[in-house]
Amino acid sequence: MSWIFLLFAGISEILWSTAMKLSDGFSKVGWAVITVVGLITSMLCLLQAVKHLSFSLAYPIWTGIGAVGSVLVGVILFHDKFSTATWFFVALLIVAIIGIKMTAGE
Repeated sequence: MSWIFLLFAGISEILWSTAMKLSDGFSKVGWAVITVVGLITSMLCLLQAVKHLSFSLAYPIWTGIGAVGSVLVGVILFHDKFSTATWFFVALLIVAIIGIKMTAGE
């Protein structure tokens, strides 16, 4: 169950960071509310995850999910452009997340 909480924490991080971008400096109230709700949800899910997972495992995976997800949202929704080198480092981040999980002993 902790892994599910960690996954939802990461997805919520992607949600709130995307909503923050769409809130236009919190001038669009609906997106600002989604930002705050997503942030709180992300923190609460992370809190539940670290009850049974080590912090040194959960935190980097949570930030990695958010980082990779935000890159994908940036490319898909906001048409961000990245170089081949940038994609290489995103792939490296994914490999690092998998490596942390595989070697953590949880």
